[in-house]
Amino acid sequence: MQKRILVGAILLIGLGGLFAVKFNSPKPLELESGLLFPQAYEIAPFELVDQHKQPFTNANLQGKWSLFFIGFTFCPDVCPTTLNKLTAAYPELNQIAPLQVVFLSVDPKRDTPDKLLTYVNFFNPEFKAVTGEQTQIFPLTRSLGLAYAMVGEGDNYQVDHSAGYVLVSPQGTRVAVFKPTATLGKPPQVVNDKMINDFRKIVTYYKSSY
Repeated sequence: MQKRILVGAILLIGLGGLFAVKFNSPKPLELESGLLFPQAYEIAPFELVDQHKQPFTNANLQGKWSLFFIGFTFCPDVCPTTLNKLTAAYPELNQIAPLQVVFLSVDPKRDTPDKLLTYVNFFNPEFKAVTGEQTQIFPLTRSLGLAYAMVGEGDNYQVDHSAGYVLVSPQGTRVAVFKPTATLGKPPQVVNDKMINDFRKIVTYYKSSY
């Protein structure tokens, strides 16, 4: 009899622990313009070059937040709009936590480091502009959850590409994405105020979790 009582008590304690975990588990972080992934994702190893012809690898993602977006310098609308918006948002983002903005060109045939240097300097010389061989770029974009495709033939081809931003943690892992909002007559854009607020929430969350 005593043995049955003991077993029952152990079961009750175990169930109590399960309910405590279930009802006390932290709620998902609510973001206005983005999505925080339920777990951090490793980024595939890559070897690129930046606008100063310096290597840019996974090691360059350590110790600071990184905000990635992809595009190409011949982009007629989304890329210049994105760079303008990020230039406006960058001072406040960088006050929240050290952050590097990384423009990843998926058009290495036309976007040489010299071309990228001229292009990104027009918007913000502090931004990184990187590119490399397609054998490096394609696995990286897939690892970031971004996509692109060449459209058309000849020298005037275009590149269809994702318009969102991917946030990489100071540990070099993919942790969140900021999604663009479609507006009639305008290219899809991430709203700066919402993104800044979301970045503040994410940084605070990570400080308390790690």
